Amino acid sequence: MLIHGTRKTSVVDLLKSIAPYAMTTFVVALSSFSVTSFAQSADNTPASVTVQSSDGSLTAPPNVAIGAQLSSQDKNAAPGSKAAELFAPVTKANTPKIYTKPIASGPTEMDLRQLWNELKMNNPQLSSLRESYLSAKATVPQIAAPANPQVGLVWSGMPVNSPFALGGANAPSPGYPNGISSNNSISVAQPFQFPGKKSLAADIADTNAEALLASSESTYLQLGAQLSTLYYNALASQKQLQVLKESVVRLEMIKNVAKARYANNAAAYVEYLNAQVAQSAAQADQFNVERQLQVGLNNINTLVGRHSREKLILRGDVRRALTGVPTLIELEDFAESSHPSLKSSALQLESARKGVDLAKKAYLPDFQVIGSSYTPRGPFSANNGAMFYQFELDLIIPLYFFTKEKYGVEQAQRNQAAAEAGNISNRQQIVLAVNTAYAAYEQAKNQTQFLKERQVPQADAAYKVGLTQYSNNGQGFNDLLTAQTQLRNLEIALAQAESNLLQAQAVLMVSAGKEPF
Repeated sequence: MLIHGTRKTSVVDLLKSIAPYAMTTFVVALSSFSVTSFAQSADNTPASVTVQSSDGSLTAPPNVAIGAQLSSQDKNAAPGSKAAELFAPVTKANTPKIYTKPIASGPTEMDLRQLWNELKMNNPQLSSLRESYLSAKATVPQIAAPANPQVGLVWSGMPVNSPFALGGANAPSPGYPNGISSNNSISVAQPFQFPGKKSLAADIADTNAEALLASSESTYLQLGAQLSTLYYNALASQKQLQVLKESVVRLEMIKNVAKARYANNAAAYVEYLNAQVAQSAAQADQFNVERQLQVGLNNINTLVGRHSREKLILRGDVRRALTGVPTLIELEDFAESSHPSLKSSALQLESARKGVDLAKKAYLPDFQVIGSSYTPRGPFSANNGAMFYQFELDLIIPLYFFTKEKYGVEQAQRNQAAAEAGNISNRQQIVLAVNTAYAAYEQAKNQTQFLKERQVPQADAAYKVGLTQYSNNGQGFNDLLTAQTQLRNLEIALAQAESNLLQAQAVLMVSAGKEPF
């Protein structure tokens, strides 16, 4: 960011006119100007990032809208170039057909909670898991429903010597004056299992469906942790952009002082050139961070089920997010009682235990009831006779020395043992993950506090002293540039440290099975 217009000229003229002993007072007053006042004077500077901020401090990140404007390089690109295609506005013509949601007309402002809600509702992976759960729940009534009945029709009163009577098979004979058979029957067979088998099998299916739901909730937390990482990285990029803009303004001040000293024959012209080179380097770093922020916002859009090129404005308050972190003991207790992964493993263990009971019920017989109705009245005969009924009860017993049943019970018991071991291992892994995440959170917190309370204030003081000495006809130009570079690097490191702290906090909450807000 450059300083254009009359402001720059007036500063140089004023520096030429004041005496060396008064230059210190002027530079201190100049350095006390807010960064916003210098940034607003650059009206002609092109930018692809719009910063919206009501607080100039680094602890409250600004809002950044990406995608609304093109960079100067993209604007000058040829109409048929790849850059013009990649950064073209999202329309119905260039929208993939897999996106069924309409494209938003303007930028959307979202904080972390709203992004998590979008993730829950629109993420394709979570939608697939929800449909799988509903599919599993739909099998429960099918298993609990009775078996389908079997309806049979027996037609044995065939006309004599007809083709359906297979020649003379139904012809009268001395032994059978009326033919071999003249009875017709209708039978209804209803099989059913031993009482308790179907209800237990349906209960097992329902338990497996609930375990699948708990597993999908665990996947939701994992995707949410990934979303939180992208979110806080984007906020860190926003803050780094602000730091780089402030660095450009500071280098503009140094450049003006160097030019004024050169006009007074108090400094070499190379000092002005070095300040200009450092300012250009800061602007180049700003372009790189803008590109990183664009990629991060594209990833966030994709993760929450939006088109990657939709406009998105992130809102967040670092100070509010860093409050109210539970203790390690509280997080461990919550994880052991409420973590979705542990719920899923517990339900799988319950299903395995019920599977053992169902396997033991295989030793019990199943039944089949058949009711039949017989009549000598044939469809092609005129004889009339009495109708009679028949009732049959079939018993389906396990044979072959209970071989299938014995090994079925052994298989179910092995599955139960595996589920018990898996549940114990899962519980240990969850507690270990909470401890590891808490240690990472404490380390990130200490690093952030050290940078914020010691290193950044010290670097800021060193920069101000160097600027004062150099403005007062001192010889510390290289020291001033070094101090400015150190201040910029530490401010960027502080922004990244705060982002790492918030990411560690989100991972800690997710490790315990909680949403990070």
